[in-house]
Amino acid sequence: MTPPRERPPFTADERAQLVGWLDMQRSIIHWKCEGLSDADAHRQVLPTSPLMTMAGLVSHLRWVEHSWFEVLFLGRPATGPQFDGEEDADMMADGVPLARLLEEYERQCALSNEIVAAHSLDDVGRHPDFRSSAGSLRWMLLHMIEETARHAGHADVIHELLDGGKGYY
Repeated sequence: MTPPRERPPFTADERAQLVGWLDMQRSIIHWKCEGLSDADAHRQVLPTSPLMTMAGLVSHLRWVEHSWFEVLFLGRPATGPQFDGEEDADMMADGVPLARLLEEYERQCALSNEIVAAHSLDDVGRHPDFRSSAGSLRWMLLHMIEETARHAGHADVIHELLDGGKGYY
């Protein structure tokens, strides 16, 4: 089920605005996947970027959420394909159904939101092995809004190349 695409209220506090904008970008990713077959979700449409498929994009975003909130912020072990040493491994989603990728992304986003809700925006990351963990939770949220919005634009283009469909976002 696609999360609602709603902007946060104009008068919301800082945390509600940051999470609200991030949730909206996340929902756009889900929306851009609606109606795609597994074959289309895995179809390469950019010859110079073969991993930039809709499935690859969703997989990447799931692992980015994991990296920033669980690994860099909480200091949990650096696990996942992006830490295995193979470039762009987090975008390799061959054979994984789009529905499963979207479910995993949705679960990861929910966990990220739980982490955000439990900490101060001024708290900094805890992982000793990564320079980026020096950022505050606020900085990480802003980065994730940027990261997800950039990829929502990619998803918009990929979807249009797949079926010619256009959308507001």
